[in-house]
Amino acid sequence: MGGEKERLLAEVSSARERFEREAGSVSLVAEIDALRIRYLGRKGLIADFFSRLAQLPPQDRPVVGKAINDLRAYVSAEIDRLRATAASQARAEVVFDPTLPGTRWERGRFHPLLQVLDEIVDIFTSMGFSVETGPEIETDYYNFEALNIPPNHPSRDLQDTFYLEGPHLLRTHTSPVQIRSMEKQRPPVRMIAPGRCFRKDTPDATHSPMFHQVEGLWVDKGVTFAHLKGVILAFAQKLFGKDVRIRFRPSFFPFTEPSAEYDFSCIMCKGAGCRICKNTGWLEISGAGMVDPAVFGFVDYDPEEYTGYAFGMGVERIAMLKYQIGDIRLFYDNDLRFLSQF
Repeated sequence: MGGEKERLLAEVSSARERFEREAGSVSLVAEIDALRIRYLGRKGLIADFFSRLAQLPPQDRPVVGKAINDLRAYVSAEIDRLRATAASQARAEVVFDPTLPGTRWERGRFHPLLQVLDEIVDIFTSMGFSVETGPEIETDYYNFEALNIPPNHPSRDLQDTFYLEGPHLLRTHTSPVQIRSMEKQRPPVRMIAPGRCFRKDTPDATHSPMFHQVEGLWVDKGVTFAHLKGVILAFAQKLFGKDVRIRFRPSFFPFTEPSAEYDFSCIMCKGAGCRICKNTGWLEISGAGMVDPAVFGFVDYDPEEYTGYAFGMGVERIAMLKYQIGDIRLFYDNDLRFLSQF
């Protein structure tokens, strides 16, 4: 058996010499691949060496095995080098033809949600509203307590919140920006707060755990519900056309009193009734109302001197109505076939 060890070592050494000769004569990618298969393939020469290793006595296997492994490592490195050389030569041989037509650049587009958000912001800034922003990671105080939502208030159950460590959470609406804005300045305050919000909603056709809102606030002397209705009507008609009508329905929000839900007349059927509006002639938009005097107490505004209104709207909701999209998840699937339509 000792002769078998020497014979196999001699064959391994001979294989390396033969590989060096063959490697020096190949240059094409196909030739390099054939060389790799011949030596490194599952039925190649090195695989055959390993299969014969089991026939040796245990004390001879480490020496012969090391020689075979060294050969395999050497062949692999040389194959990689030959491939790199062939690739660089191929690139160097490419000749530029100035008569060929150039590659057409694709024009980028804004995401449909950003397009709608920009349009909403433009409408309100044209009416004198400033744009304010705030952190997406909020404290319980700004997200709930300063908005007249104490720890045990039942309305907290309506907003499934992502809580973080300590007093922090992912904001469930952009209303905290209203509190922060009122803390920084005295009335008059006329602002909108666009931004992302987060709730533990199960994704479906109309819900998403991340969504966009635009909150609005106007605080000054003599602000009334009639001013709120006028601003919402002006916004609706600028966004969807002069024929749009609005209506308000009584509702409840902890931070406004009185509170209301507001609807737009259906932009598809002009109020006649259709599948989109469920034959009601109206499309539900969002909520609004007069700022509750209790909220003014958190920002040191005198409710006897100042009044104000607040409103909100979902950007996804507006975009779905504007573009007649039936599933909110389409905005987040990043399907270029969908996004390229806008």
